[in-house]
Amino acid sequence: MARSTFKVLFYLKRQAEQSSKAPIMGRITINGTISQFSCKLSISPKLWDTKANKATGKSVVAQRINEKLENIKTNIGKQYQRICDRDSYVTAEKVKNAWLGFGDGYQLLLQTFDEYLNDFEKNRVGKDRKASTLENYRKQYRRLAAFLQYEYKVEDIPFKELKREFIEKYVVYLSTVRGMLPGTLPNAIKKLKLMSYTAFKNGWIASDPFAGFRVAGKYRDRRFLSESELQAVMDVQVPNYKTAIVRDIFVFCCFTGLAYADVQKLSHDDIHTDERGDMWIIDNRAKTGTQFRVKLLPVAKSLVEKYNRLRLPDNKVFPVKDGNSMNMSLRHVARHAGLSFNPTMHQARHTFATFVKLFYNALLFKYLNNTIMNMGNDNGKEKAPDYAANYILSNNLCC
Repeated sequence: MARSTFKVLFYLKRQAEQSSKAPIMGRITINGTISQFSCKLSISPKLWDTKANKATGKSVVAQRINEKLENIKTNIGKQYQRICDRDSYVTAEKVKNAWLGFGDGYQLLLQTFDEYLNDFEKNRVGKDRKASTLENYRKQYRRLAAFLQYEYKVEDIPFKELKREFIEKYVVYLSTVRGMLPGTLPNAIKKLKLMSYTAFKNGWIASDPFAGFRVAGKYRDRRFLSESELQAVMDVQVPNYKTAIVRDIFVFCCFTGLAYADVQKLSHDDIHTDERGDMWIIDNRAKTGTQFRVKLLPVAKSLVEKYNRLRLPDNKVFPVKDGNSMNMSLRHVARHAGLSFNPTMHQARHTFATFVKLFYNALLFKYLNNTIMNMGNDNGKEKAPDYAANYILSNNLCC
């Protein structure tokens, strides 16, 4: 690691003078971090040289005091050198604790985060969480590591050195340096707060420095396609076959409410026909594993039949590309369709909810939407239109 500024000095705590003697204190300064300690020594202020930071004169008392102070300074320097040679970070508090004999039992923030990710990958991914969730957590890890380098010039930090200002500075870093929007900040600091809580729960720190800290997220209005915009996308002549496939998949999601991850894994085995000849998608959400049922409206049904002739691997319904490629192709669709914005695959779900609200039993939709809004679940309130729309279609309640 890069060499750091290191200094040890001694001074008198004159306000604590008793019996004409004042205690000698020490101060360690490293890269702007400061840690103070008691030398367990006392001396008459008359024998103290403030500029030299030691006892003055050639008396036996002064010589013994100076020998002990020099020994303290030497041992602190040895601990500092040992930590520099071994670790990627060094602070005044860490050097002081090492000199006092508190040992090396430091629990580190990023080390704990890394252990959490490894455990999550081993015990959660593929069972009740998707690999994409793990990748999202790894992004949070990388942001936090970048912040430590940016703000503190270290590769990791002990939990004992975390203060309230750490998370406050982190929020400022995310919003200014990283350019994150206010609505994304609460989720971005969630794992950091989990790590500090874990340290507190395991007894590594006496209290959670981030307990009660919250960021008020400001969310933008959810964008969706109006009836005319959706019709324009359906009718537009796109320049090539691949772009047409992306357009068709987007339209399918607009008429079914499927998320990108769900349409990506959708197979013909997930589509069932009831006794009346109606076709239904019966599958589990990729995100949560929860089962859902969606009736195929005529537009969606015709798209399934259109791509049935492709005979895709794993009996898939559509040849879905990765999410970034899909959204890039949708930009071309939007340009040719004359849209004033670039839609994303996620906006298809919002369009679906709005589409049902406008065209399929608006009163019932309003009743269901209000019912979900009053359930007391914040997440349910935010996604009430999606839930209401799915309920209408799933239970064949549309007009």
